[in-house]
Amino acid sequence: MIQLATILWQYLQTKYRQSFRTRAELKRWQEKQVRAFLAKIIPRSPFYRDYYANLSYKDWRHFPTIDKQMMMEHFDTLNTAGIRKEQAMKLALKAEESRDFTPMIGDMTVGLSSGTSGNRGLFLVSKPERLRWAGVMLAKLLPGSLWQQHRIALFLRANSNLYASVQQGRIQFRYFDLIKPVEQHIKPLMEYQPTTLVAPPSMLRFLAAEKQAGQLTIQPEKIISVAEVLEPIDRKYIESAFKQTIHQIYQATEGFLGATCEYGTLHINEDILVVQKEYLDKKAGKFMPIITDFHRTTQPIIRYRLNDILVEKKEPCPCGSPLMAIETIEGRADDLFVFPAQKQGDPIMVFPDFIRHAIIAAHPAIEEYLVVQQQPDRLEISLRSDNDITPQCEQAVIQSFRRLCQKLQCQMPEIHFTPYQYQPGSKKLRRVYRNFPLPTRKLGGNS
Repeated sequence: MIQLATILWQYLQTKYRQSFRTRAELKRWQEKQVRAFLAKIIPRSPFYRDYYANLSYKDWRHFPTIDKQMMMEHFDTLNTAGIRKEQAMKLALKAEESRDFTPMIGDMTVGLSSGTSGNRGLFLVSKPERLRWAGVMLAKLLPGSLWQQHRIALFLRANSNLYASVQQGRIQFRYFDLIKPVEQHIKPLMEYQPTTLVAPPSMLRFLAAEKQAGQLTIQPEKIISVAEVLEPIDRKYIESAFKQTIHQIYQATEGFLGATCEYGTLHINEDILVVQKEYLDKKAGKFMPIITDFHRTTQPIIRYRLNDILVEKKEPCPCGSPLMAIETIEGRADDLFVFPAQKQGDPIMVFPDFIRHAIIAAHPAIEEYLVVQQQPDRLEISLRSDNDITPQCEQAVIQSFRRLCQKLQCQMPEIHFTPYQYQPGSKKLRRVYRNFPLPTRKLGGNS
C-alpha cells in the first residue's frame, strides 16, 4: 500500500503540478534543488567528498566533470550504499546469464548497461528511487489516465526490478526478451494485445513489417522507441505501418533523461535533472550533455559527461513546455566519422547526420543500411533495397559521398559494399559507427 501511494504521489506531482512559466523560473528552481542536493549527498559519498573538497556549492556548474570510466573506476567509493563493484558486477552478470533479473542486494536493484561504446556501466537504484522513477515514468509516458486499463509490452535485452515497479493495479506489464528469436514473440504479442508498445527501433521495424504483411494484428494506442537511435528511415517506415506518431524514451545507465510530449518532441526531464551543453558545433546546435541528477542518492550523478550527441530544437515546441527540447539524438561521439582533408591540415570531423543523409538521399529504393568506418580512408556499407536494384543504389551512394566530400573538402574514402544481414535481437542496431579511436580534439565550451 505504501508502494502504491508513493508511485501515485510522484505521478500526480509530475503530471499535474503547476508547470514553470519560463526558462528563467525553471533555472532558479533547479539551482535551489541542486544546492540542497549537493549539501546532503556529497558528505555521504567518499569519492565526491574528496573530488569536490574545498569547492563552494554555489559554483557547482563549474565543478570538474566525471564520465562512465571514472564512475566505474571509483564505483566503491562513489555510491552511498557501501556496495562494492565486484559484488554488484557478479550479481548483474549472473542475472544476464540466467535471465532471472529479480535478485537484489538488499533492497537495491543492480543493472548493467549493454556496453555499446565498449565500456559497460553498472547502476544501483534503491527502493525509494524505484518507486519515484515509476511515478515519473507513468506520468510522462502512459496514454490517457492512470485510472484506465493499460497493457504494456516491453521489448528489452534485460529485464529489471525497475520495470516491475511499474506494474500496479490496472497497469499490466509483460517483458519480451530480445535474446529469444524475434519470430517467437508474434503469437504471445497478439494474445496480449498491448495498449502501449515499447521496443528498440530495430524491433519496431520488424514488427511493422509483420503488420504490413498481415502477420501481426495489434493496435497499440502508443508506440515508444527506446535503447537505440531512432533513424529517420526507420521512423518513417514504423509510423506508416502503425499509422501513428512514434514516441521516444531517452534513458541510459545514468538515468531517465527525457521523453516525448504529445507532439512527438523529445524534452529533457529538467524537473529531475540539469543538463549543461558542451558544444561540438554551436551554430548547428550539436552538443554533448553534462548531467546533474538531483534525485539520485544511491549512485549520485553530478556533472557527468555523456558520450551522446544531441541536437537542440531551434523552434519552440507547440506544447509550450519550458523543458529543453531536442531535435534529435544523433548517436554517440564514437559515431563521429573522421576523413583526411583534401589539403594539408587537421582531419575533417563528420557528424552522423551527414552520413545518414548521404545514404538516404542517394536513392529512394534504399530501405535499410549500415555504414561502418573501418579506417579514415575506408567505409564498409551494407544496403537493403527494393526491387533488387542494389547495383544502381550502390552507384548512387558513391556519387552522394563524392558530393559530400567535395562540400566538406575532405578526401573521398574507399567504399566497400557488403550484404545487409542485420537481424533484431540481442545486439543494438547502430546504422552509423566508427571502428577506430577518434583523434584527440578540443571540444567547445559548455553552458
